[in-house]
Amino acid sequence: MDALSEKVIREYREKNKKSAQIYERAQDSLEGGITRTSTYFQPFPVYIERGDGCRLYDVDGNARIDFLSNYTSMIHGYNHPKITEAVLQQVWRGSCFGAPTEQEVRLAELIVSRVKSIERIRFASSGSEAVMFALRLAQGFTGRNKIAKIEGGFHGSYDYALMSMHPPLDLAGPPTSPAVIPDAVGISPAIAEQMVILPFNDQESAERLILQNKRELAGVLVEPIMGAAGVIPAKREYLQFLREITRQYGILLICDEIISFRVHPGGAQEMYGIHPDLTTLGKIISGGYPVAAFGGREDIMALMDPRGGSPKIPHSGTFNGTPVGMAAGLAAMEALTPEAIDRINRMGETLRALITETFKKRGVPAQVTGVGSLFNLHFSEEEILDYRAVQRGDMEKRNRLFFSLLNRGLFLASRGLGCLSTPMTEEHLERFNATLNDALAEDLGY
Repeated sequence: MDALSEKVIREYREKNKKSAQIYERAQDSLEGGITRTSTYFQPFPVYIERGDGCRLYDVDGNARIDFLSNYTSMIHGYNHPKITEAVLQQVWRGSCFGAPTEQEVRLAELIVSRVKSIERIRFASSGSEAVMFALRLAQGFTGRNKIAKIEGGFHGSYDYALMSMHPPLDLAGPPTSPAVIPDAVGISPAIAEQMVILPFNDQESAERLILQNKRELAGVLVEPIMGAAGVIPAKREYLQFLREITRQYGILLICDEIISFRVHPGGAQEMYGIHPDLTTLGKIISGGYPVAAFGGREDIMALMDPRGGSPKIPHSGTFNGTPVGMAAGLAAMEALTPEAIDRINRMGETLRALITETFKKRGVPAQVTGVGSLFNLHFSEEEILDYRAVQRGDMEKRNRLFFSLLNRGLFLASRGLGCLSTPMTEEHLERFNATLNDALAEDLGY
């Protein structure tokens, strides 16, 4: 660790002593001191006390502008009056029942009305569950077993999703024919044998791999905008190619829009002009509660229909369609009008332009990727088209910038991921850019 890196870590420790104490205590009861891998970073994570609007306040009294929004889910920030009121009203009526409520019907109607490809929908408690059921539907509907996913694509913690999510480049195989690398122990080798890993934005290689497995593939799982990999937009022709070839060979196209749904009222799929067979949703549809969804063509979703006997694919979950989550999600989605989406998308364009200009003026070998209200910082001058390009960047500088911004009052993901929320104004964008300038000058030597 060089002197500048030591400096920002030292400042971080000094500003967050109570968080350090809580983390030390947490290790005696929580394995590793946390209950969610993505929130951990060395030497210890920040512990949040409360949020209000687009600001977070931690246990040490530090206030930060939240450009992470719980990994893009809190699109209206914290304490939105309509969401809070909806939640409180539902809590007084009852938080959970062993029966459906009208709230889940209303939220389902709203989503179906916005997303052309979703004719029928079901709710789950997490994005991992939504992906799990989407893949099961694909396998059940087609009678095939293999699943293709994109190298570097994050789709939760289901076994089929935990493949080549973050493969070491020295083990990942040729870029035109990526290896299948499990991301966790405890996954059956039989799962890896049923996986095909596709390179992102490489139509020629993806076509070859799909054609080699066309009679065995049940589905192709893709993020229109890769989120965890680095907010990498798909080329329009790449997504359109996937739609065409999957339709040609009876393979289901599954769009994971858990992150990308925020960029257009009908999701990124509408922006790209494609209609997948199945879609997974989460994060912004939840209002800040454990809510996710999966849906698509009526004939595929019919495998879950309980009318007339046991469904071919049972779907249960104690908290599926939980009333508080449905109330919060409905209020959040009603507040997320096309005008609200357009506003934060335009702000996202402004912020990316400011960041790009700052990098250029200071001679920083870095760039920002993104679409709409999503962005990601990369210390690389290579064109970012896929997971491997991100991994070839300077991770030490990215990590140092993360701590420098954190120390100066901006909260992002340690991997450089950020997003905008509806409480933000142009003033917050200017604050981000000014803080970025200071961090680059004082903590990164630019």
